[in-house]
Amino acid sequence: MTRPALLALADGRVFRGEALGASGEGHGEVVFNTSMTGYQEILTDPSYRGQMVCMTYPLIGNYGINPEDVESRRPWVSGFIVKEACPFPSSWRARLPLDDYLRDNHIVGIQGIDTRALTRHLRDHGAQEGIISTEEPDGARLADRARALPGLVGRDLVTEVTVRAPHGWSEGPWDLARGYTPAPASRFKVVAFDSGIKQNILRCLVGLGCTVEVVPADTPAAAVLERKPDGVFLSNGPGDPEAVPYLIETVRGLIGRTPIFGICLGNQILGLAFGGSTYKLPFGHHGGNHPVKDLATGKVEITSQNHGFAVDPRSVERFGLVETHVNLNDGTSEGMRHRDLPIFSVQYHPEASPGPHDAHYLFRRFADLMTKGG
Repeated sequence: MTRPALLALADGRVFRGEALGASGEGHGEVVFNTSMTGYQEILTDPSYRGQMVCMTYPLIGNYGINPEDVESRRPWVSGFIVKEACPFPSSWRARLPLDDYLRDNHIVGIQGIDTRALTRHLRDHGAQEGIISTEEPDGARLADRARALPGLVGRDLVTEVTVRAPHGWSEGPWDLARGYTPAPASRFKVVAFDSGIKQNILRCLVGLGCTVEVVPADTPAAAVLERKPDGVFLSNGPGDPEAVPYLIETVRGLIGRTPIFGICLGNQILGLAFGGSTYKLPFGHHGGNHPVKDLATGKVEITSQNHGFAVDPRSVERFGLVETHVNLNDGTSEGMRHRDLPIFSVQYHPEASPGPHDAHYLFRRFADLMTKGG
């Protein structure tokens, strides 16, 4: 038997559908993701901490869930919203259906709603707090409670997703015939800050010949420099970058001491560490099909993205940072590099997973910087 469920937004918009996953309630900022596939990687991306994701593609779950495609140690979304969840997946890699996976991980979801209408609403009115409930039948009461929820601005969500102790990583990129490959011969030593790092980033670094040590986001600069790394990586992560002052201060202490490569939140942290500013986007960029122009070559990359904040490129120009990439949908900044120091970052996800591989060259650029010794 189907279970009724409600999604109520803070502005009073209510959607009625069927429960998916666990019973109860889930709350967070409601955003939409335009990827056609990759729902398992999306569910386990720590950057979605504090958010509920609406998938714009109408059929989700058709290839089920498998243990290889996770991007972290657990799912992090606060809720999941789909038009239709496939109850009978068809894939030789599938181990269980999406509904079971959400229920096992206590994630409340909803299906059977008009996800096109929800996406248009969020696009026109902005991402906002919402609640999915299988318990409260009154949409107005649910919307009132959604209005009282804290937003993402000013919230440090990195502390909720980062590792508690340093650890190594040796798993390389995935291969159809062999699965995840072993690490090649070591060429570089990299310290990777875990602000919510995706595992495929670590695999890409290992594939370059990096010996990777993952450290908590609150690791001080002195502790990093004691490890004598060839390079430092700043990871993706959730929430407001200005709410992570300890990491900003750490990065200030690393500037000019070692090559640095940042992705997503790492890009924002770098901008703030240099003295720039960030701002919240109306509904963010979430999906695997966002066009980005490389300003140096003129080439356009189709990219995987997941961020709700961006760097103001004008705020960092006087500190020696040059904008390198721009989003062709809305003109926002998608990357920067320092004029003199071995430092660069991008706002999108070159490791994909899910998504296209157009931007894998950025990992090789990091390796080139480490080869030159900064």
